[in-house]
Amino acid sequence: MRVVGVNIPDNKKVEIALSYLYGVGRSLAEKILAEAGISTGKRAKDLTAEEVNKIQSILEKKYKVEGELRQIVKQNISRLKEIQAYRGLRHVKKLPVRGQRTKSNSRTVRGNVRKTAGSGKRKVELK
Repeated sequence: MRVVGVNIPDNKKVEIALSYLYGVGRSLAEKILAEAGISTGKRAKDLTAEEVNKIQSILEKKYKVEGELRQIVKQNISRLKEIQAYRGLRHVKKLPVRGQRTKSNSRTVRGNVRKTAGSGKRKVELK
């Protein structure tokens, strides 16, 4: 089943399957299903073509999902970079943007950098 250009898993419940779309979480999926008149306990493979069309039309009319939402987020970040706001500079430096500490954490953002000599992972030599 494809909704808004994304393959949705068949064996999952519709509520969870819809959350595979970028910009759709569990609560929004529940709202969409309530508006379309589809029960949340139904599996994605059991949906009829009419029900899929209902879901798709609701998503297209009311909500920004997938490519459109990604584009908006990208534009917001580039705007912050252009006006050189603090958050924009953090994006440029590839550091945490939302006030997290960086002394001990944020290795995933910094690319797993280990600065002290003893903290690096040593490879065991085979003899």
